[in-house]
Amino acid sequence: MKLTAPVHVLKGKAKALKRAQSLTMTEALDQIARAEGFSSWSLLQSKVKNFTPQTTEELLDYLHPGDLLLIGARPGLGKTTLALQLVLQAIKEGRQCFFFSLEYSKTALIEKLSTLDRQFEPDHPLLKLDMSDEISSDYIVKQTKDWLTEGSLVAVDYLQLLDQNRNKPPLQQQIEELKIYARAKKCILVFISQIDRRFDEDGQAIPTIKDVRLPNPLDMGLFNKSVFVKNGQIYI
Repeated sequence: MKLTAPVHVLKGKAKALKRAQSLTMTEALDQIARAEGFSSWSLLQSKVKNFTPQTTEELLDYLHPGDLLLIGARPGLGKTTLALQLVLQAIKEGRQCFFFSLEYSKTALIEKLSTLDRQFEPDHPLLKLDMSDEISSDYIVKQTKDWLTEGSLVAVDYLQLLDQNRNKPPLQQQIEELKIYARAKKCILVFISQIDRRFDEDGQAIPTIKDVRLPNPLDMGLFNKSVFVKNGQIYI
């Protein structure tokens, strides 16, 4: 389902319309909804809530401010590529994006981004690539807090490396802190994650949240959305 703008942007337009035309907020929201092809704002919200993306292009529409998304796949099956596609799409929509990686070099990421989008600008003002060894919840907050706006996207590559060094807080603590932060800043946090090797041995059709590799304890309920990649397809 493609809207002309993300829901939070449409709400902002409704607020401006309310002031400009002396409408109630309900009237303004309904007017915005009709412009999007829906009879009312409540119907638009219902469609958005029940929307299931079928392609990577639709995935960004599935995400809302405050979401924590987990992208899982076995090695080499496209989880980082999917995260980078989300970043590129978010940039095109004018959103501030961050990509924190404990796995790739900056050169390698730029090469992947350039392959995905020939128009990609390595020094794009809306994208910040960070490969510091210090990446953790505290570090991510420190590096992003002055830049984020509603709907900004922050990707972390990858989940299982966040507490690999013993001097960093436990993974559970870090994700709890980042969940609070995402809600406060109304940004979207995307975590790339490995899938346990036993998934292949079990012969399952697609991985699930239960197949995420967890060397350290973590409540997976902290992620309110998840998507898995297999054979070039995404599964919600």
